[in-house]
Amino acid sequence: MKNFRIVLSFLVAVLLVASCGTPSPFGGPVYDSEGNLAIDRVKIDDFLRTAPIDSLYRIHDPTGVVIIVQEEGTGAKPAAGMLVYTNYTGKLLDGTVFDTNLEDVARENDVYDPSRTYRIFQFTLGTSETIQGFNLGFRQMTSGSKGVLIIPSPWAYRDSGTIPGVPANSVLMFEVEFLGMD
Repeated sequence: MKNFRIVLSFLVAVLLVASCGTPSPFGGPVYDSEGNLAIDRVKIDDFLRTAPIDSLYRIHDPTGVVIIVQEEGTGAKPAAGMLVYTNYTGKLLDGTVFDTNLEDVARENDVYDPSRTYRIFQFTLGTSETIQGFNLGFRQMTSGSKGVLIIPSPWAYRDSGTIPGVPANSVLMFEVEFLGMD
């Protein structure tokens, strides 16, 4: 009986120690946002040093998102809860297109999906209707602007690896046209 109590006490102690960490709700390791942001900052800085992207100016948001304004809009900046309308083309930093809401661009880049309806993309700013990088980038742009959003992996698809054409932990580049807002 004494040995049973010792073994039981040992098992309880092991379970208590194992439960002290903050586990992922999905049972896997916890995603390292800060670590990936640090890695992505280096990738983004290297990319921007050589990227031939014309711009009026660049905004380096403290979140790590870079907003490259190519054409300034005449409207206001959106507030949380506003509906944003945009055209976009998503690319990897090597220029590979993986998604767009524009049918002609999808066809030209072999990402066309005949079951998809290609139309103006809309999302509510500050919600989870789109990747967090869109919320962070569009809040810095004025309606009517055109530009490029460079989005670190923690504000995009993280390490999911389930988005066709997007490897896990990819920094993404979106060419965007901010059409308007309600």
